[in-house]
Amino acid sequence: MDDVLDEVVSSEDLQKFEKVYHEQLHQGTITHKAQFEYAWCLVRSKYATDIRKGILLLKDLFNSHAEGKRDYLFYLAIGNARIKEYNKALHYVKAFLEIEPANQQVLALERQINKRMEKEGMIGIAVASGAVLAIGGLVGLGIALAK
Repeated sequence: MDDVLDEVVSSEDLQKFEKVYHEQLHQGTITHKAQFEYAWCLVRSKYATDIRKGILLLKDLFNSHAEGKRDYLFYLAIGNARIKEYNKALHYVKAFLEIEPANQQVLALERQINKRMEKEGMIGIAVASGAVLAIGGLVGLGIALAK
């Protein structure tokens, strides 16, 4: 499960599903399957703009197509986690677990998201601490030079 958040779609798959989606869009009728497959590829893209587009498509599916809610929630969690929207990702994980509380794949995803939040929180604390030390050093240097 550790790699599901790092998994990147191949450009061939993305192009294949994008072509199907856009052909259906041009014809005026997009199937849920085509929209899901395209969104599924987009949330696994290496580009944040693609991931955000995939999230929008999945939200649309979630609101309009009840049959795939589990899959939509799962990939909404993945997409949001990949763009570091961890609280939103956990919201979708919890919504999924309300439907299926013992799903091991989703429980593992929840642990992975929490681990990333913790890691990035520690990095954030380190950066903030470093900034405070640097400012304190500059102030100290300024005081020393003024004397």
